[in-house]
Amino acid sequence: MPQLSPLNWILLFVLFWVAVLTMSVLIWWSKKIFFQGENLTSSPLKENKWNW
Repeated sequence: MPQLSPLNWILLFVLFWVAVLTMSVLIWWSKKIFFQGENLTSSPLKENKWNW
């Protein structure tokens, strides 16, 4: 491992966790949008199913 100053180690640590949290939020957001879109498409089908 190269010799880094303590400030650089702290910045690398923060950068790593920011990247992890960003990816987690992006995955959560994409799944939230996906399920919301699925519920929006399935709810009119349920309403139209009994519209006779």
